[in-house]
Amino acid sequence: MSYNIGIIGTGYVGLVTGTCFAETGNTVYCCDIDESKISKLNNGTCPIYEPGLEHLIKQNVNDERLYFTTDIRSTVKFAPIIFLCLPTPPNEDGSADLQHVLHVAEQIANIIKEEGITDKKIVLNKSTVPVDTAVKVRNIFNSILPVDQVEVASNPEFLREGFAIEDSMKPERIVVGTRSKYVEEIMLDLYSPFVRSGNPIIIMDERSAEITKYAANSFLAIKISFMNDLSQYCEKVGADIEKIRIGIGADSRIGKRFLFAGLGYGGSCFPKDVRALMYSTELVDTPLSIVRAAYNVNHNQQEKFFQKIQNRFEGNLAGRQFVVWGLAFKPNTDDTREAPAFALIEKLLAAGASVSAFDQEAMANTRIHFGDQIKYAKNMYDCIPDADALIVATEWNVFRNPDFKKLKANMKTPIIFDGRNLYELDEMEKLGFEYYCVGRRSVIPKSL
Repeated sequence: MSYNIGIIGTGYVGLVTGTCFAETGNTVYCCDIDESKISKLNNGTCPIYEPGLEHLIKQNVNDERLYFTTDIRSTVKFAPIIFLCLPTPPNEDGSADLQHVLHVAEQIANIIKEEGITDKKIVLNKSTVPVDTAVKVRNIFNSILPVDQVEVASNPEFLREGFAIEDSMKPERIVVGTRSKYVEEIMLDLYSPFVRSGNPIIIMDERSAEITKYAANSFLAIKISFMNDLSQYCEKVGADIEKIRIGIGADSRIGKRFLFAGLGYGGSCFPKDVRALMYSTELVDTPLSIVRAAYNVNHNQQEKFFQKIQNRFEGNLAGRQFVVWGLAFKPNTDDTREAPAFALIEKLLAAGASVSAFDQEAMANTRIHFGDQIKYAKNMYDCIPDADALIVATEWNVFRNPDFKKLKANMKTPIIFDGRNLYELDEMEKLGFEYYCVGRRSVIPKSL
């Protein structure tokens, strides 16, 4: 059956979640306090770049299944099922900031009381939250309303930016943390259109569901950091991390994904979730040393890559001109949160260098961060003339097969620092580029 659903928060998770629920026949109210964002959405403009999302939004708005509003009261009155898709940014100590989640829970409870609503409601934490957040939210409702009028459950998301529609419509698994048979039955029905191919809906207790999200992201971060750590050894002994990646990735116990050495992980999830899990485990004196090691490796990876740039120019970057290809933390998104490119640009600027940059989708977000500190190219070649070196920081497909002849003819010096290992060593050698990458040998033309 179809349901009336409320989504509180139209960030990345809320917008994708609400749109995909509407796409499966439900009626969805997406609520946010950001009036500008809601206005854009009501005018058919998607505030984030995610392949396929804008089309689905327009389609479901036109079909009158998807609505955007700033009125939380009307959303609460309308929806018996409410998803909290709110930001949980890290505090200085790494812990997750729950103020938005707890504040909205209190708002919802007060609206239910003031409006005299007696029907049972389900509130689900879709946000990534630490263990016992469901308990804290439930306590808020039970302190204001009759006990169990509002059922609170955990329903973590596992969306990959750039593939979020696919991950939402055809998830590998759905995790629901609840001890309530009432919630379990409704969630099994609500999510049934998404798992017709047989992928599981896994019901567990709330604490386990909350930890599952942190455990998943931290484990993937460990895989990335392992390869980045190993890349340093490969460079020392003359091995090739790319060949090693293929060799170990063929083992089904390891898998092929998240084995790419590079500039480290970024984005809105891995950095904060790793820190939050570290904080939570250390708080109860059960620290996860392997997670902390992954965090340290990732933190050091960009510094080590920057050292390559410094070493090539003998520590003198002042007055040098660098081009950065790629600003988003990964391809197929405009998200620049914790982007490795930003960390490199900040180091270059601090060393007195000039930076020109290009990205297919992330230029607007980059302007917000850097303002006029750097130059913004109209296309990937516009920023090349007179460049001392090119830095590849994001593996957009358009960067994989550039016009190397044009690059070499226009650059001041044909030097590439490839933070994503996009190019073949033999090709760089034949073309006469000076080439530095991650976990592989450098290419130095014989004339140098």
